[in-house]
Amino acid sequence: MPNSDATRALVLDDFIPYRLSITSNLVSEAVADTYEALFGLTIPEWRLVAVVAEADGITQQQVGQQTRMDKVTVSRAAIALVERGLMQRHANPEDRRSHLLKLTDDGHTLYASVAPKALDLERRIFAGFSGAEVEQFVAMLRRIDAVTIDLVQDSHGGIGDQRPRR
Repeated sequence: MPNSDATRALVLDDFIPYRLSITSNLVSEAVADTYEALFGLTIPEWRLVAVVAEADGITQQQVGQQTRMDKVTVSRAAIALVERGLMQRHANPEDRRSHLLKLTDDGHTLYASVAPKALDLERRIFAGFSGAEVEQFVAMLRRIDAVTIDLVQDSHGGIGDQRPRR
C-alpha cells in the first residue's frame, strides 16, 4: 500500500501514477495502431468522433472537459474531421461564440464501423480478467479520477475546471 510506509524509497516501476501512465500509453499505442491502420484516425480524432456520436451536438469546450484533451488538440481534431467530411460545425443557439459539433452521415457510418473494433480491443485487453475484476477496476479508476480532480482543484484554490489534461 503506497501510504503505509512514509519512509519507503521511490521505485519508479512501483510508483502507481507512473504505472498508470505506462499502461495508458501501452493501451493508447494499441488503439492508435488499430485506428490509424483501419480508419486513418488519430486518437484525438477517434475520441472526438465517439464523444460527438454520443452527444450529437457538443461544443469543443465540452469535449475538452469530458475527454481531458486540451483545446488545441480538440480544435485540430475537429478541423481534420470537418475537412474529411466526417463532422460539421453548427451555430450554437445558446452561445454565439461557440459551435456545436455533429457527425455527418459519413461520420456516423465511420463510428458504426469503429465502435465494434473498439469494443473488440477492449474485450481482448481484458480477456484474462473476470467481469467482477473489470467492474472493480473501472470503479477504482473513477475513484482515482475524483480524488485527482479534487487535488488539482484544491491546488488551484477550487477555482474553475482545473482537471488534469492529456
